Amino acid sequence: MGKKDPRIDAYIAKSADFARPILAHLRELVHSACPEVEETLKWGFPHFMYDGILCSMAAFKQHCAFGFWNREVGAAAKAGTKSGEAMGQFGRITGPADLPKDSVVVRLIKEAVRLKDAGVKPRPQARPKKKAALRVPGYFLAALKKNKKALAAFEKFNYSQKKEYVEWLVEARQEETRNKRLQTALEWIAEGKVRNWKYIKK
Repeated sequence: MGKKDPRIDAYIAKSADFARPILAHLRELVHSACPEVEETLKWGFPHFMYDGILCSMAAFKQHCAFGFWNREVGAAAKAGTKSGEAMGQFGRITGPADLPKDSVVVRLIKEAVRLKDAGVKPRPQARPKKKAALRVPGYFLAALKKNKKALAAFEKFNYSQKKEYVEWLVEARQEETRNKRLQTALEWIAEGKVRNWKYIKK
């Protein structure tokens, strides 16, 4: 039999109002599709374990995410989503309408279980031979140059850490949202914090 982790209950309970029913629903679908699944908390968000990581979910301020550990299953899941890019393969989940039909989700979970039972290991992600130069927006560079502490910290970040901040700012659709994110980014960077520092397990 599967096993539920009380930490996942706490994670769902402290999530945003819109996120709670989404997370609870995904959780039940995983357990119904794989009764033997066990829950745990890894890297600060819920993971479902079945001979290793099967899938995971997470809640953010404005969207939820759900994804499979096996890239083949993940590719099939991603092909059916119409929402924007996000962690996982279902895109940005802001409400029930952003999720595939329950039958589709259950089928994907069962396929992930089947691959686990068959001993199929996830293919390693192909790494590009050379990273493209990171384009930092002018307004971001100008703001960093006005904050010496933030600039020094930002320069010490690795490529991925810098990219996460750049993408967060560029994704803002409205100028007001971008300005708020820019102010927050400068504060966090000056403190040496990466973009997703809240979700890093201490």
